[in-house]
Amino acid sequence: MEHRKQRVASLPTFFMRLLRYSLFAFVLIAFSVGIGTWGYCYYDNLNLIDSFYMASMILTGMGPVADMTNNASKLFSSFYALYSGVAFLSITAVFFAPIIHRILHILQVENDEFNDDK
Repeated sequence: MEHRKQRVASLPTFFMRLLRYSLFAFVLIAFSVGIGTWGYCYYDNLNLIDSFYMASMILTGMGPVADMTNNASKLFSSFYALYSGVAFLSITAVFFAPIIHRILHILQVENDEFNDDK
């Protein structure tokens, strides 16, 4: 990303940056849901669709949809929920970083141009 003294990136550069960050966020989502889906299949013997549904609901903060039937599945579900809270916020930050950076950079450049006129 450009330094505050540099010019604002062109729109094509910005869109390529946005695409890269979006793809990285998608990979993080796929990895996180994959861990959850595997864990619910393995530890609680849920079928693939139910495991995916459960992992998706936990990752987005909606909460569990199935009861855990043994201690191993309860432990996995607890640790996955803790991981998911951090992962969801981190993924959101990764996705919005180029947009927020561009907005703040535009505001900084306009502010610097205004101060240079004095």
